[in-house]
Amino acid sequence: MRAPIASFEWTACVVNVWLLSWRMLRRDWRTREWRVLLIALVLAVGSIATVGLFADRVSLALQQEATSLLGADLRLVSSRPFSSAYRVEALQRGLRVVETISFPSMVVYGHKNVLVEIQAVEEGYPLRGKIEIVEGVTQHPAQGIPIRGTAWADSRLLQRMELPVGDEIGVGELQMQLAARVVRDVDQSVGFASFAPRVLINAADLQATGLILPGSRASYKILLAGDPAQISGFRDWLQGRLNTGEKIEDVREARPEIRAALERAEHFLGLAALTSVVLAGVAMALAASLFVRRHLDICAMMRCLGATQAQVLRLFINQLLLLGMVAVLLGGLLGYVAQFMLVNSIESMRDAALPQPSLLPLWQAAASGMALLLGFAFLPLWQLKNVSPLRVIRRELGMPPARTGMVYLTGTAVLGALFLWQAGSVKLGLTVFAGLVAGMLFFGLLAWFFLHAMARVHLRWNHVFLNLARYARINALQIVALSLGGMALLLLTFVRSDLLESWRGRMKPDTPNRFVTQIQPDQRIAVKDFFAMWQLSEPRLFPVIRGRLILINHHPVSGANYAEPRARALVEREFNLSWSDHMPVHNTLIRGEWWGPGDSSVLSLEEGMAKTLGIRIGDVLTYDVEGVSLQAKVTNLRKVQWDSMQVNFFVITSRDVLGDFSASYISSFYLPPDKRDAGDALIKNFPNLLLIDMDTVIEQVRQVIDQIARTMTAVFLFTLLSGLVVLYSAILATQDERVYQAAILRTLGASRRYLLRLYLIEFAVLGGLSGFFAAAGSVLLGWVLAVNVLDIPYHSHALIWLAGVGGGIVTATLAGWLATRHVAYTPPLQVLQSV
Repeated sequence: MRAPIASFEWTACVVNVWLLSWRMLRRDWRTREWRVLLIALVLAVGSIATVGLFADRVSLALQQEATSLLGADLRLVSSRPFSSAYRVEALQRGLRVVETISFPSMVVYGHKNVLVEIQAVEEGYPLRGKIEIVEGVTQHPAQGIPIRGTAWADSRLLQRMELPVGDEIGVGELQMQLAARVVRDVDQSVGFASFAPRVLINAADLQATGLILPGSRASYKILLAGDPAQISGFRDWLQGRLNTGEKIEDVREARPEIRAALERAEHFLGLAALTSVVLAGVAMALAASLFVRRHLDICAMMRCLGATQAQVLRLFINQLLLLGMVAVLLGGLLGYVAQFMLVNSIESMRDAALPQPSLLPLWQAAASGMALLLGFAFLPLWQLKNVSPLRVIRRELGMPPARTGMVYLTGTAVLGALFLWQAGSVKLGLTVFAGLVAGMLFFGLLAWFFLHAMARVHLRWNHVFLNLARYARINALQIVALSLGGMALLLLTFVRSDLLESWRGRMKPDTPNRFVTQIQPDQRIAVKDFFAMWQLSEPRLFPVIRGRLILINHHPVSGANYAEPRARALVEREFNLSWSDHMPVHNTLIRGEWWGPGDSSVLSLEEGMAKTLGIRIGDVLTYDVEGVSLQAKVTNLRKVQWDSMQVNFFVITSRDVLGDFSASYISSFYLPPDKRDAGDALIKNFPNLLLIDMDTVIEQVRQVIDQIARTMTAVFLFTLLSGLVVLYSAILATQDERVYQAAILRTLGASRRYLLRLYLIEFAVLGGLSGFFAAAGSVLLGWVLAVNVLDIPYHSHALIWLAGVGGGIVTATLAGWLATRHVAYTPPLQVLQSV
């Protein structure tokens, strides 16, 4: 009978310890340091949960609608027409087959023209998923495809052209009735074409439009559907039969470009969120240390009443775990609300029916939060078990020996693990984490130097500066915490606008703002005559031939040969090749020499492409052009200014290499505002041409950047809030000294107003320095981006400094006043009697 009794007694003891811990937590809830721990952990969990839940919702949407996104069970994609053998074999195997062709083109309505993506589809499209359309006022799943002579378009086209359903639009040489508005589509493209509205037409109308010509940039797809065994068998049959440039996509890898972009965004946002986690960890360490100092007497009393070291430690660790559970619940709720707001801040997702997230991101955020809590708060609480019972009668016995270095070492290890997890790469995670720590140390040392330097300046309020220097370490920590959040927000608001304006300001007034492509050889003279008629500068026409790199020095190349994503993309894509006798005037020769009249089978390469693919002068490249293999030797490398708005090419060959192939032509030109009608007239006279308005493209890019910035701002708000928590916890850490200092000053005749003024000036100085460092950091990062990435001069706006310093002063002063206002009202006698 002894074993059951012993087991019952042990269970009752454990329950009693947890109940006592809960009662102590409820009592300690009134202490500010415990609340700081809670708020810091809520922000840490909330920031991780926000990013995790957001990414999870988009990922689940991709999984749930994989077949709809693909429009089939299996899809073949190529930039050239497929062999008819594929279709014949698929039909013989009992598969359903539909072919589509998509390409960019212009749509004309009245005097307006808009760049769109045309998708020509066959009957039966899509094989999986449904297209939702609106005809009249009724929304319903589409039954079939547009009938001949009609088109369906998405809402963006109707809005941009103020186009009502039922009117006619010009698609190439064909006038088509807009029969329906597409609400929900499948098989959408990603990339440049995704900026453009989409128009669905019947494949039987494609030839009549006259839009598919030599040089047209089209994407050919074969969609297939059937039972899994049939799909698997056909896929196996395809292996080894695919031509260069043809690829297979199935449900498992539906929209790999979206998945890759989502993965990169998740890692990037996750790393951004961890900046708030770093500051939250610092706040936890400060609050835990203060909690230990204020519970020394309680621990000593418990030891006198017979509690063992293990029992004391267990009581406080249980409190910590209970607090962590409460914080995890609140942080998860905060993360859910924040991700909901994040989704609504992104225009393209606002109307999307995203599924509810799974519980996995919440569990991950909870585990991260608990690891952070134990990493930064466990070791300070460990000191409580070493409190001597003699402290009850010997007040000079202070805190047990502290291991501050071990606390921050443990916390740093936890943070490092979180960075590695969020980065998805050891190199990236360690680089970002090391850079963040190095930046914080640099700003901290700089702040420490400033505080000590100001203390040597004799001013009216010199007492404030002496006080700041007295606690220089902890004040430097506050400055770093606030400046980190402020720098991120300034970078995302003012600096990105400055960079865009600096880039635009560098352009000359007559910089080309239009590109015209798909000019056929027999249209060159007519196009030049059109420009002359409208008194526009004569366009320089560049030949364009599509080709794919297949060999380097006679060795086959494929994406599998390269680890870098950009290198894989360059190898797997088709290039716009061109030939010329002279080097383009807006290019710079950096290595080698341009060819002369007697040179043949030579080519010039853009330096960035050469570096990415490891190509050097003298290497022999082989391109597949219209099924013909062409060889040429690299004789020079060029530097290309891609943002010059001029026509540029990765590869330019001598005339003998490509001169015999049929080519389309491309040009760029400046269209003055008073001659905008010339663009509309050009498309009406030459319906097959593609006119790209770069002002519109730049505006669309700006809108995308704005959406990204709003997303990042939402994430970095957690960083700013965590910085305020660090400020508050640092104030609490010095609060006892402030109370004694205030009592002495009050005894010597200082008024409450004088004390409050001292504190306000102190926090204004801290906030001003924080804002100054934040502005300086954002301007420095902006300059680095401008010079090293965008290659443009950077001019910062004075408003950055005003917003940084002013915002820092207001934020720090308000937070500091809320934390210290009661200090000035504490009766001096009460303080002096407690000494």
